[in-house]
Amino acid sequence: MKKVTSLLLLFPLITLTLPVGCLKDTCTHTYSYTWFEPVYKTVAEVRAGILSRPAAAIKAPGKLFMKGNYIFLNELNKGVHIIDNTNPATPINKAFIEIPGNVDIAVKGNTLYADLYTDLVVMDISNPENVKTKKFVDNIFPERFYGFHYDRSKIIFEWKRHDTTIAQNCGTQDNPWTVFANDGVMVASENISGNKAFSGGSPTGIAGSMARFALVNNYLYTAGEADLKTFDISNPENPVAAGNTRLGWGIETIFPFKNHLFIGSKTGMLIYNIDNPASPAASGSFSHARVCDPVIAEDDVAFVTLRDGSECMGFLNELNVVDIRNLAAPVLLKKYNMTNPHGLSKDGDYLFICDGRDGLKIYNAADVNNIHLIRRIAMPDTYDVIAWNGLALVVAKDGLYQFDYSNINNIRELSKISVAD
Repeated sequence: MKKVTSLLLLFPLITLTLPVGCLKDTCTHTYSYTWFEPVYKTVAEVRAGILSRPAAAIKAPGKLFMKGNYIFLNELNKGVHIIDNTNPATPINKAFIEIPGNVDIAVKGNTLYADLYTDLVVMDISNPENVKTKKFVDNIFPERFYGFHYDRSKIIFEWKRHDTTIAQNCGTQDNPWTVFANDGVMVASENISGNKAFSGGSPTGIAGSMARFALVNNYLYTAGEADLKTFDISNPENPVAAGNTRLGWGIETIFPFKNHLFIGSKTGMLIYNIDNPASPAASGSFSHARVCDPVIAEDDVAFVTLRDGSECMGFLNELNVVDIRNLAAPVLLKKYNMTNPHGLSKDGDYLFICDGRDGLKIYNAADVNNIHLIRRIAMPDTYDVIAWNGLALVVAKDGLYQFDYSNINNIRELSKISVAD
């Protein structure tokens, strides 16, 4: 997952204009830009606005969390959609919680945990249509910052788009990019942030494999860019910092299994023992080339998807199956070629992989040394999947899909909430 860092990306259209007649005439360069101006609110204004609002259109779906009859779907950097999934064939978008800078979520009982840029917000969702904030924990994710000068005493609430064209004489030395940046304006932009596998029993629901939050009994673990923070949530509405573990560079995802945390990074899979839940201890690791890396685990095997991409700076696209019987020394069992794999989930013998632009792929993984494709379902840029009890939730570029796979030979699409144009 990308950290929340704005990239100053420049996409100019440059036109060189030469004189038709006299050579002493000057030439010009023409630059065309799309740039985004930050719109600020005070911290107090943003925090006061964290409450249930009417349902909003989904525009940039991110991570998801399933709890009981509800789906909590992140809207990248905007907040959380609350979807009533009592009938998966007709899900109802019920409400929206406005949380600027939000990319991660987790739910325990009636308590929702979410990131708000650098901070953690704790909410009572006993009535999902009337959410109440209970606590803010400051500066939990200090590495999340923007790569240009801006007013750090406030919060960037949204971005205002501008399209402009600038003409300069060929001899002009001023760089318009510098002018914009010094004014605190981001020139061009991507989605700012990253842009989910069984995480426990009923009280904590089910998260996806792209998650950076993990709930295990009375503890919440949050993975930063280089560390793992531990919170005691014996009182769910009042998380108390219990420790901080240095992990190393490039941490991306976290997946709890039994008494261990499996942590995906850009350079490998890390395994931490949580027999002492307040103080995770390194058990072992599995290294790979520098690529993005979500991971899930079950029994004696871990499944790791590796993909290339601008934030990963690697070239591999494959599934690694890793023997974890000896946690101190995991061993690669087999590799399978993929297109651009992201999130994954497993239910019984069936392995679900979001293979990016190649859609959702469903495999028979009864024999991990001979995994074979059962079906590929075409959809654009699949991101993450939760497969549980015959129901698969899939986040793709164009919306949230649900599939019934109770009969693996007759997988049916039940519903889709489409992304708004």
